[in-house]
Parts: sequence; C-alpha cells; structure tokens
Amino acid sequence: MIDVLAELSALKAMTVPELQEKWQAIFGERAPNASRGHLELRLGYRIQELAHGGLRRETRRTLDALADEVMNGKLGGMVADPRKPAPGTKLVREWGGKEHMVTVLADGFEWQGRRFKSLSAAVRAITGAHWNGWRFFGLDRTGGAR
Repeated sequence: MIDVLAELSALKAMTVPELQEKWQAIFGERAPNASRGHLELRLGYRIQELAHGGLRRETRRTLDALADEVMNGKLGGMVADPRKPAPGTKLVREWGGKEHMVTVLADGFEWQGRRFKSLSAAVRAITGAHWNGWRFFGLDRTGGAR
C-alpha cells in the first residue's frame, strides 16, 4: 500500500535529479524535462493515481470532448454557455402585469413547474411569442445584468 501523503511530501524535499530518478522508476522512461514544477505535479498525480486508481473511461471521454470543444472554438453541449447563471439562480421579469420567475437548473430552466431546455423556450411559454431569453431577462454575454 502506498503512503500517498508521505510520497507527496517526499517530492517537495527532492532535488531535480532525484525527481527525474523517481520519474524513471514510476514511468519506466526518462523524464521529459527538468522543470521542477512539472515533475512534482505529474509525479504527484501518478502517485495518487496508483494509490486510488485513475480516471474512469467515461470521465476521460468527457474531458476529451471538453478539450475538443475548447480547441475547436465551437462550444457545444459539453461547455456551459458563459451567459448561463449558476444553477439555482432566479431570473425575475415582469410581463403582462405579472411577475415571472424562472429558475436556472443544471440542465435547463424551470418556470411554474415546467422544465425547458433553453431560456428562450421558457420565455416563449411566458409571453406566447419568440424572444431571445437572454435579452428578455437582460443578461449580457457573461451572464450578468445589462
């Protein structure tokens, strides 16, 4: 059994050549560089990975998909819309003489017990017309108020 805390603490006391030796012992190959920060970080991760297990296949796929979206600059379903406020946020707007409150959910929006995939769909239910949901509630590109 690996004493993870002792191993991680020992990394801090090692010299760069000792870290490189540790790299050789753990990875079975030469260290890619002599950056102390990189060696400590990657060795520390690997020590924890060996002790507790690595990322599940599903998690690795999710991370790969997130990286693809970011690298391609085309945000899809993996990367959250930066305009979307944190789940639990209440968006309030008066319309037709009534106050309407939409709750932001992790995977959509809720209004009067009904769930919607998009804020625009919730606003359509409120107004009966097509609106840009972000504009209807006065949200800017960062999710803040205009």
